[in-house]
Amino acid sequence: MLALLGFLTIFVFLALILTKKVSVIVALILVPVVFALIGGFGAELGGFMLDGIVGVAPTGIMLGFAILFFGVMNNAGLFDPLISRVLTLVKGDPVKICIGTVVIAMVAHLDGSGASTFLITIPALLPLYDKLGMKRIILAGLVALGAGTMNMTPWGGPTARAAAALEVSTAQLFNPLIPAFVVGVVWIVFVAYLVGKKERKRLGVQDMEHSLHDELTEEARDMRRPKLFWFNLILTIVTIVALVQVWLPLPIVFMLAFAIAVLINYPKPNDQMDQIKSQSVGMITVVSIIFAAGIFTGILSGTEMISAMATALVQIIPDAVGGSMGVIVAVLSMPLSLVFTPDAYYFGVMPILAQTASAYGLDPVQIGQASMLGQMTTGFPLSPLTASTFLLIGLAGVELGDHQKFVFKWAFGTTLVMTIVAIVTGVII
Repeated sequence: MLALLGFLTIFVFLALILTKKVSVIVALILVPVVFALIGGFGAELGGFMLDGIVGVAPTGIMLGFAILFFGVMNNAGLFDPLISRVLTLVKGDPVKICIGTVVIAMVAHLDGSGASTFLITIPALLPLYDKLGMKRIILAGLVALGAGTMNMTPWGGPTARAAAALEVSTAQLFNPLIPAFVVGVVWIVFVAYLVGKKERKRLGVQDMEHSLHDELTEEARDMRRPKLFWFNLILTIVTIVALVQVWLPLPIVFMLAFAIAVLINYPKPNDQMDQIKSQSVGMITVVSIIFAAGIFTGILSGTEMISAMATALVQIIPDAVGGSMGVIVAVLSMPLSLVFTPDAYYFGVMPILAQTASAYGLDPVQIGQASMLGQMTTGFPLSPLTASTFLLIGLAGVELGDHQKFVFKWAFGTTLVMTIVAIVTGVII
């Protein structure tokens, strides 16, 4: 019963947002509440919801102040030289822009943080896409593909979780997958080429001279602080290093960074408030979605629907295909990102799958490696269960349903390509 309620919750939620019947925030809050009430959890519902909200509170605070910080950096003109330089190099060619997008996303994701990757890449590249008339959905999709593939690195969240759950080192998991990972990276660049060719056919190659400064509004020019470029660059680098090294809790890093940035760039209190107001719509939207997602995951976890779904998935595996569990898990890993949070999967589902696989003579480590080929790697930037997905679509200004429709086939294709390489190299049997 619990498993059925859980799957119905996920199905109805995805159906509502993909068909755009209701907003994401409404679906995240009301759908799990309805199914929890059907399951008889009315008396405990408030506690489940509050636990979920408390769990995502640090993420919500971090993203809110991250939007404010990078908004100040953008208004101050930190990204102007990069945008102008890229425009000069690509010369208005959508193919080069698409390839450059995935490369920038992969480099930015070396820190393993989806939030910082999206906060760096989207504000920097969005004006370029808008200038050339390229679709924003392509920007969001290519950044998602680049970041998702790079999330397989040993310091990425999925690999770290898999290693902890299986009690092995990250090297044991990742190193055998290096050939598949490299091919995945090459494949993503090829995908960018294909998407770019389609955009080139639609828009052509624009041989243009671009002066970013000339096209700014008077208000935008007044906010630029070119003399503070190096200060802002150093502050941004220090902020990113602080995030990677965890010098302080992540929400605190962005709170301090924003306070310093807005004080130095806009010393007058009225100007500081104007900066906050200029980012308020984007910040409120993203933070609201984060807390709504907290209710969603809080109810699924508190009612133990997630645990029941995990058990149900294991029970439906026929004995005849037990010996091929590695391949099955690898193929299903990316779509399962839409159903399970990384913690729920790697600490709840995967250990059960690994234990089942061992009964068929398979190395449990293989299940961890198969999972890493898609579960919250290629799948994380389109999963409604990860906060950074909403940050990505919020910054790019696209709908979740549109984003999922565009990127799902490419993300799933990436997982399949890497799975084939893993089979050929003997990592998965």
